[in-house]
Amino acid sequence: MKDKIKVTIDKKEVYVDKDLTILEAAEIAGVNIPRLCFLKDISETSSCRICSVEVEGMHNLKNACSFKVFDGMKVSTNSKRVIQQINVNLELIAGNHQFDCWACLREKNCELLDLLRRFNIDNHYNIDKEIKKREWVINASDSIVFDSSKCVLCGRCVDACEYYTGLGILNFNERGFFTHVGPANKENIENSGCIYCGKCIQSCPTGAISEKNNVNDAFNLLDGDYYTVAQVAPAVRAALGEEFGYPMGTNVEGKMYHALKQLGFDDVVDVTFAADLTIMEEGTELIERLNKYLAGDKTALPLFTSCSPGWIRYVERYAPEYLNNISSCKSPQQMNGAIVKNYYADKLGIPKDQIKVVSIMPCIAKKYEANRPEMEVDGIRDVDLVLTTRELANYIQRHQIDFRLLNPIKLDSPLATYTGAGVIFGASGGVMEAALRTVKALLEKEDKHTVDITEPRGVEDIKEASIVINGIELHFAVVHGAKHFKEMFRRINEGKKQYAFVEFMGCTGGCVNGGGQPIVKAKDFEKIDVRKERAKALYQIDKDIKVRRSHENQSVIKLYKEFLGQPGSELAHKLLHTTYSKKDIY
Repeated sequence: MKDKIKVTIDKKEVYVDKDLTILEAAEIAGVNIPRLCFLKDISETSSCRICSVEVEGMHNLKNACSFKVFDGMKVSTNSKRVIQQINVNLELIAGNHQFDCWACLREKNCELLDLLRRFNIDNHYNIDKEIKKREWVINASDSIVFDSSKCVLCGRCVDACEYYTGLGILNFNERGFFTHVGPANKENIENSGCIYCGKCIQSCPTGAISEKNNVNDAFNLLDGDYYTVAQVAPAVRAALGEEFGYPMGTNVEGKMYHALKQLGFDDVVDVTFAADLTIMEEGTELIERLNKYLAGDKTALPLFTSCSPGWIRYVERYAPEYLNNISSCKSPQQMNGAIVKNYYADKLGIPKDQIKVVSIMPCIAKKYEANRPEMEVDGIRDVDLVLTTRELANYIQRHQIDFRLLNPIKLDSPLATYTGAGVIFGASGGVMEAALRTVKALLEKEDKHTVDITEPRGVEDIKEASIVINGIELHFAVVHGAKHFKEMFRRINEGKKQYAFVEFMGCTGGCVNGGGQPIVKAKDFEKIDVRKERAKALYQIDKDIKVRRSHENQSVIKLYKEFLGQPGSELAHKLLHTTYSKKDIY
């Protein structure tokens, strides 16, 4: 017990480190202190006062999330005085809240609703015009919606924006009853410089911030006369199960496929196929640039990945000087949509303008990406609608499908065939590892069948590796989380290394932790590294699958043989490549 102090919480004695808060000590003691604004290491402002506790010998109630323990401290978390204070605080918060829980994507994991139920709060203030906010503000784009009628002004989103991106897009506007969260001067979120990483959504304890809900649009689309094709991103299978009670990191691929069929989609394909296709195109682009560089010709190195739309929004707005370094490849989502409509359509014997593609994505920025004007071929949009993982879960639930009782199925479409390299796209470092597996095989005189290249794996903010290919040492890097992009730029500009290839992901951990994935409550967030747990599922699929390198995907090989010709061909560039440009912010 050396260096420990004794603290008594609700008559439970525990010995803890002296630098802990009451909230942390209570966790050790097994006491559940309520809280709303607290998000460990990200937002610790003590603004909500829901975690109020009584400390023996002190007149005022203390905030458990910020008040430090001391030796001999005695704390009560459930005295009459404490409960009365918590009730008053919750009543005032509820009085400013619009309750349409039945239509809210957060109904099943709303931290405010949990507290209102726990303390059996009477909502009499909600009809009091002196308590109710005088103005509700909606700030929306194709990807995200801010609804001040559900906001509790906890500030978690404001702090999360700065913590994860360093951009400080969000803050408190105006004062008093008129206070609301959003970009400065009530600027529309689309023009604010937001990169749509969605970390504010994941940090919000209520439904005040959400993705633009397109579930009704999906209902309408499937009710029409179109041939509808659902396509699913790699990371979705590693997270969807959480919405139905499965442990984090459970691979529910087969059940997910079955659910999509049950929803009424005419066909289901897998974007993981296009991840393999991306490696063929991007790998070819990398080889071409390397050859030019080694020949002394001018070329833009390092090559930057282009599959994260949050990263693309960042570079177009904050670092346009690097646009020439960006791969011209579309993301796997857009590639898959283009192949469905321009190749698969002929196989099916259906006119491409009669096909509608619905993507299931872990990312809210994919909604924006699908709507970019560049993302079409001959006037036909690559992707018609994007649903997040959360929206898919809501769609399944609204259809009264018992997900847990579904039998896993396999898909027979050639566009559902994928390799281990394709599936690890969903984790930070996965794109890099997949590319290196193929590039190393294609460049070396003798294929050594290298598969596991583990340096890009893990959750370190910036990961670097040097690999020898044909006697030449090439330097690579992986960076995830927008906050760390500037440091990567600094390393590149420093010139100590000539990087060949850099993977950028807008979200820390990559797509498995995307802004459209299931939301993890604050208390669970403290105990689990979501990035690691979900990534485990993808790496397990990669480990178990027979074919683990993209260039060995037989359906991709057939696609080139029958249709595209070869990677980087004129037709491949028309369908699978695009351009990016500088964008202004207010």
